[in-house]
Amino acid sequence: MNEILSRYCPRTEFDSYEDFYANYQCIVPEDFNFAYDVADEWARIQPDKLALLWTGDSGAMESYSFADMKRLSDKAANMLLAQGIGRGDVVMLILKQRPQVWIMMLALMKIGAVCIPGTYQLTFKDIVYRCGIAGVKFLISVDDKELVESIRAALPELPALKKTALAAPAGRDVPAGFIDLRAELDKAPEGFTRSREGMRTGDPMLVYFSSGTTGMPKMVLHNHSLPLGHIVTAKYWQCVQDNQVHLTQTDSGWAKFAWGKIYGQWICGAAVGAYDTEKFSPQGILSALQRLRPRSFCAPATMFRFLIKENLSGWDFSFIKHTSVAGEPLSPEVYHRIKEQTGLEIREGFGQSETSVLAAAFKWLPVKPGSMGKPAPLFRLNLLDEDGQPCDDGMVGNISVLAAGDPGSLAGERDPADKAPAGDLLPGLFMGYWKDEEITRSVWYNGVYHTGDMAWHDGDGYYWFVGRNDDVIKCSGYRIGPFEVESALMEHPSVLECAVSAAPDPVRGQVVKATIVLARGYEASEELVKELQNHVKRVTAPYKYPRIVEFVEDLPKTISGKIQRNVIRKRDAERGGR
Repeated sequence: MNEILSRYCPRTEFDSYEDFYANYQCIVPEDFNFAYDVADEWARIQPDKLALLWTGDSGAMESYSFADMKRLSDKAANMLLAQGIGRGDVVMLILKQRPQVWIMMLALMKIGAVCIPGTYQLTFKDIVYRCGIAGVKFLISVDDKELVESIRAALPELPALKKTALAAPAGRDVPAGFIDLRAELDKAPEGFTRSREGMRTGDPMLVYFSSGTTGMPKMVLHNHSLPLGHIVTAKYWQCVQDNQVHLTQTDSGWAKFAWGKIYGQWICGAAVGAYDTEKFSPQGILSALQRLRPRSFCAPATMFRFLIKENLSGWDFSFIKHTSVAGEPLSPEVYHRIKEQTGLEIREGFGQSETSVLAAAFKWLPVKPGSMGKPAPLFRLNLLDEDGQPCDDGMVGNISVLAAGDPGSLAGERDPADKAPAGDLLPGLFMGYWKDEEITRSVWYNGVYHTGDMAWHDGDGYYWFVGRNDDVIKCSGYRIGPFEVESALMEHPSVLECAVSAAPDPVRGQVVKATIVLARGYEASEELVKELQNHVKRVTAPYKYPRIVEFVEDLPKTISGKIQRNVIRKRDAERGGR
C-alpha cells in the first residue's frame, strides 16, 4: 500500500465508476504542505525512490531521487530567505522544464511564499503586466537571450521587483545585474527545519494567469489544498503507477504542469518524466518517449493532431499502458487515427486552470470518442441553463460546480499572506481571481462556480463539450457548438488545424465560419471549399456546415496554444463578416 496516499484517501481502490463517485473521500489536514508532507516524506521513507527523470533535445538524461529533491529544495529555501524572500512574498518562475522548476516550487512552499509560474514565451509587455499586477518581488528565469532582454527592459517599470536570477548551465556567465541561481544554490547551506507557526492549508500557494482568450489574463489563486485535489487527476484519470514514470508534456508555465508533472503524481508515488524542449516537433517528442519510456502519457490535443500527420509505424509505443488528453477537446477522428496507428486509447479529461479534473473518461468507463467522460467525485458537477436550472439530457448548459462554498473576500485586495481556514473550499478548486472580486462574483455566486464552458450530457451520463459560452454560434434560431463542426472538418485529410467561429450575417444573425490551416500537399480552391462544406453536411447536419471558409497560414492562439476564436470574430466584424 502507498503509505503517503493512504494518509489522505481512506480508500484508494474501487470496483466501478459508481463506487468511485459515491465513496471517494479526501482528507484535508489543517496544515498540509506538499513539500514537507509528500516530497520530504518520500525522502524519509524511501530516499532512493525516483522522483524526476529528465531529458532534453540533445538526448542527455538526468535523474533525481526524492532525497535529491529534499536536499536541493532545502538549499533553495535557505537561498530564498537569504535573498529576503519570506512568507507571502510573490515569486515568478520562468524555468521551462529545467530541474530547477521542481526544486524552486518545493522551496517556495517550504517558506510559505506564493509561486507564479510563467511561460518562456512571455514578452516584455506580458512581464510588465504580470509582475506589476501581482507585485512580484523576485523573478527567476532561464537564461534565454530574448527573455533576458525583455526582463531587463521591464525592470524600470517594476519598482516592486527587487531581484532577478537566471538559471544558466554550468560554466556559462550570467549577465550583470542578474543573480547566478546555480552559484547561489551551490553555496546555500543544507538542511531546513519546518515551521508550523501560522502556516495553514488555506494559505495562498500558487497563482496561474489564465490564458486570456478574452480580455487581460486573470490571476487564478490556489491554496495548499490544490495538490490533494489532483489525486483524482493522477490516480484515476491518468492512471499513474507507483515507481513508474508518467509523462505529461507541457511547459512549466501552464496549469497542465500542476495537473501532470508534480502534485498528484508524487502523492501516488510515480516518477515525473520531463522532456525539456526548445520547440515542439513531432520527431522530438517521439524520440523523447523512447528515452523516457513512460508507463502513462498525457499530452494536449494539438500534439496528437500533429502526430497523426506523421508516419508512426516505426516507433515503439508498447511501454505506454495508459494515454490521456486535456486542455482542448480531442476530435473523434484524431482519437481513431491514433488508436489505429499506435494502439493507444486516449482518455479525455476536462478541467480548467481554476480546478483539478472535473470530468474524465475514468479507467472504469468505456471511451466514447469526443466525450469528456463523467463527473469527478467531490465536485457536484451539473449543467445549468440561463435560469440556473439543471439541464435535461441533450440540452446545452453551463458546466457548473455546485456547493462550491463561497470565495469570500479572497479575490479582493487582501495580501496573499492572509490565510483562509482549511476545508472551506474543495481541494482542487481555486480561491478566486486574486485582486478582482468583481470578476470572481460574476462566475461564483450562491455557492456555485459557473465555469463558462458549455456542454450537454447524454442518457448514459457522459458529458460532451460544446465550447466556451462566447464561442457558441446562434444561427437562425439554432445553437451550434464549434467543436462538433471542427471535429467533422478534422476528418478530412486536407485539414491540419481549424477554428470554427460565428461570423455576423444580416439575415441569420450569425453564420458558421471555418478558418483552416491546410495539411502539406493541399492548396486552397473553390472546389476544396465545396468539398469541405459537403463533408460537414454529411457527418453533422445540413444547417451546421460552414457558409464561410477561409484558408490561412496559421491560427491566432494564446501563448498557451489555445485558439483565440474571439480574435477571428473581431477581425471578421471589422471587415464585414469575412
